[in-house]
Amino acid sequence: MATDYYAVLGVQRDASQDEIKKAFRRLARELHPDVNPDPKTQERFKEINTAYEVLSDPQKKQMYDLGGDPMGGAAGQAGFGGNFGNFSDIMDAFFGTAAQRGPKSRTRRGQDAMIRLEIDLKEATFGTTKEIQVDTATICKTCDGEGAAPGTSAQTCDMCRGRGEVSQVTRSFLGQVMTSRPCPQCQGFGTVVPTPCPECAGDGRVRSRRTLTVKIPAGVDNGTRIQLAGEGEVGPGGGPPGDLFVEIREKQHDMFQRRGDDLHCTVTVPMTAAALGTQVPLETLDGMQEVDIRPGTQSGQSIPLHGHGVTHLRGNGRGDLIVHVEVQTPQKLDAEQEELLRKLAELRDEERPSGQFQPGQQGLFSRLKDAFNGR
Repeated sequence: MATDYYAVLGVQRDASQDEIKKAFRRLARELHPDVNPDPKTQERFKEINTAYEVLSDPQKKQMYDLGGDPMGGAAGQAGFGGNFGNFSDIMDAFFGTAAQRGPKSRTRRGQDAMIRLEIDLKEATFGTTKEIQVDTATICKTCDGEGAAPGTSAQTCDMCRGRGEVSQVTRSFLGQVMTSRPCPQCQGFGTVVPTPCPECAGDGRVRSRRTLTVKIPAGVDNGTRIQLAGEGEVGPGGGPPGDLFVEIREKQHDMFQRRGDDLHCTVTVPMTAAALGTQVPLETLDGMQEVDIRPGTQSGQSIPLHGHGVTHLRGNGRGDLIVHVEVQTPQKLDAEQEELLRKLAELRDEERPSGQFQPGQQGLFSRLKDAFNGR
């Protein structure tokens, strides 16, 4: 054996393929003719290229270890202008574009899934627990995710012999270049499934409907997403599942409008009640509450009920319930009611026989007059 390829690359005879590859890339960066044009360096580059071509190929390496000549006497012709071995390894050494070599796994992580869940305002405020049904890919129980029919198993691909890729030598202006591509027979997996599982057709997973329990925290809003780890799609080959996201949709309430964590509603009170003051019963999310209408309350005035809004999703406490007051002016009056209002206007000096009004009173009298006439 004229050349010790292990010594050329500076590795031990029991070095792994990863160690051999790293040693070659390190030397290729140092000795490539584009970096160091010295003739002696070029000869050295040819040697490491030939050594890597032999030691990186399991068949050639086995022949070499047994004392054979895997290069068929062509060792001295390798290198720049000769046989580059695996050209992609040289490109990887300079540009760091190394692709993952070897067979790819049939087992891969599944995709995430998302469903929408509709809840009402009270459930969003206080939180709740819901049962949901989801249709996702689950592991095939017939083959346990292996993809092969019961009693059979995946077999090593006879085209690539389990490597997941095939090599091809072509000629170029650089000489002979060896390129690799995924094996067309096994699609790069290194194995084939002669008898696929009849239940999942070899995919290792099937679609099924499941029932899950989801805890909805207090304070969620439209668009809030709740993540359920590991409840998404099972991956091909029985791979680990992705996550399930539950997106909240809040139904519109008949009385309350939500703005952030505050709630808003409107109550209508008679003109006399607004003038004299009263208490209006209001059914809130916490039960019946009395809203205190103070004497002289004007239409459009707001009364806050602190702590009766939506629970803060992040933090303590709750928002407020804002009650907007709408004062109702009577549109039709009988003779007695009209006379009473006229007397009230006189007592308040809001109507004068001379038709003269104090500043700011004419508009009020006009509104009362419109009410009397049913306008």
